[in-house]
Amino acid sequence: MTSDTDKAEPTKPEIAQEEFSQADQPKETYASDSNTPETNSIENESLLEPSVDPDDGADLELEEEDLRNQILRAMADNENLRKRTEREVAAAKKYGPFSFVRDLLSSIDNLEKAISLIPENKDEMDETLKNILIGVDMTGREVASVLERHGISKINPDGEKFDYNLHQAMFEVPTNEVEPGTVVQVVQLGYVLHDRLIRPAMVGVSKAVESETSASAKD
Repeated sequence: MTSDTDKAEPTKPEIAQEEFSQADQPKETYASDSNTPETNSIENESLLEPSVDPDDGADLELEEEDLRNQILRAMADNENLRKRTEREVAAAKKYGPFSFVRDLLSSIDNLEKAISLIPENKDEMDETLKNILIGVDMTGREVASVLERHGISKINPDGEKFDYNLHQAMFEVPTNEVEPGTVVQVVQLGYVLHDRLIRPAMVGVSKAVESETSASAKD
């Protein structure tokens, strides 16, 4: 017959079974422990990514617009420079002989004076002198042709209205035969290169003759 003390004491197989069951139980896992490394990696990645400022896009558009305006201005300046250069080149070609002709006018005047003194009838002249005068006349015609070919024209305003843009009055001639302000005498011919005056024509201009009645009335 067994005692109560013997009944209360567990047997060895039961203790071993209890220890085995506790050992086989899986350990509890915590969400906080498993999620901690993942959260740290996400935060680190967010720190590495560059932050995008909305104002940067507006600044880029303003800079692009400024560069575009600079290019357009540069193109406009180049076009204006090209047109101005073309005008200057055209003007240089058109008015290039201006200074040369102005220096040559005195020689042309002497040649024309010599031609004006050649008599029309040369039959009684010496053959050598006659040929010289014919050569001078031909030279004068050739010079006039060359001047005309280069756009150089004479100003001979005899009988025309006085024009202060092309004529220079040297004296006045009292006369009632023509209207006052009319060129009645050309002392020296003028010249123009295209539309530019090289030398004005030296002229005498008419003025009205006062009648004796008006003169006595003034006295």
